[in-house]
Amino acid sequence: MRTTTRLALLGTSVALVATAAGATAAQAEDGGAGNITIDKVVVNGGKPVVVGTTNVVSAKVTVTASDDSGIAETTYISAFGPNPNFAQIWYDDGDITCVKASATTSTCTGTLTFDPQASTGFVNNSAAATWNLSTLVSANDLDFIHRDAATTFKVQRYSKLTVNASPEPVKKGRTITVTGKLSRANWEDNLYHGYTNQPVKLQFRKKGSDTYTTVKTINSNSTGELKTTVTASTDGYFRYSFAGTSTTPAVNATGDFVDVQ
Repeated sequence: MRTTTRLALLGTSVALVATAAGATAAQAEDGGAGNITIDKVVVNGGKPVVVGTTNVVSAKVTVTASDDSGIAETTYISAFGPNPNFAQIWYDDGDITCVKASATTSTCTGTLTFDPQASTGFVNNSAAATWNLSTLVSANDLDFIHRDAATTFKVQRYSKLTVNASPEPVKKGRTITVTGKLSRANWEDNLYHGYTNQPVKLQFRKKGSDTYTTVKTINSNSTGELKTTVTASTDGYFRYSFAGTSTTPAVNATGDFVDVQ
């Protein structure tokens, strides 16, 4: 029985998994035998896996493969980020199921889990990166195929954004001060820290409208704080909007209503 590793953000030793499983995808090379093909691999519906500081995040993985004899199983699905971050699931553990789409094609499905507070290893922010998805698929006639990077996907640090516009209410023509903070998950201490020196848009939505328009763009300071001023003109909602980076997803603050009198 293989040991299932459900850890992605923590640095559990690859050697430990190798001992339990006999081999890991990290040790294998691309290869195979016969005419089996991997047709499509999708991780988390094609979206980045975004992980905060407390909750375990699940990411569905589907591997579609074809062979003239039909697909027997997807033996394992492994995800590898910058060492030593990885996650792995095994068919023998019942963590992967395969469903026939036809006599020759099946889609195998499993779920990788990413736990920022697992009790072993150490948390490393380098896990916010592009990961490789490795898999091994076998056919009924014993054809097999292994791909160390069947596809890639991103793991990102969950982001938060706040806004406060004051004073409320305010007279038309007076100055409104809009403050806020951009922060993101830190997996080294499981807290949220300011995301510094990042461009953030101040946006406004007029009362009765569904559309935000950009007023100006400012940068977060050394602690992630945001502060700027605008002139009061009409009732509406102010929010900050962050476009995101490769390691951190986009986020919008909830609009703060200002009554202009």
